Amino acid sequence: MCDNKFDPRFYPEVYQAVAGKDYTVYAYMNDGSVRKFDVKPLIKKGGVFRKIEDKEIFKNTLTVLNGTVAWDIAGNRNIYKCIDIDPMTIFKLPAVPDFPEI
Repeated sequence: MCDNKFDPRFYPEVYQAVAGKDYTVYAYMNDGSVRKFDVKPLIKKGGVFRKIEDKEIFKNTLTVLNGTVAWDIAGNRNIYKCIDIDPMTIFKLPAVPDFPEI
């Protein structure tokens, strides 16, 4: 894992997103780190995130679009019709060792 937080040329990207238990996402970043993202607070706020409150939709539409964690709600990989999270938001989360075995 690189320590890129001090390099002004570095911009984080998500290469892979894996659904964990209880509305969590494990995001594999372009610096080699894995970030754990708890989506429950966003879902509780409602709005656009209410669409992913159903656990099956949460898991089955989770993907990577725009270089970040996204939910392909429309199912057509349209980068303008997905729910996505700023990759810098994901990158600022604490790093975890890896996706835990289930």
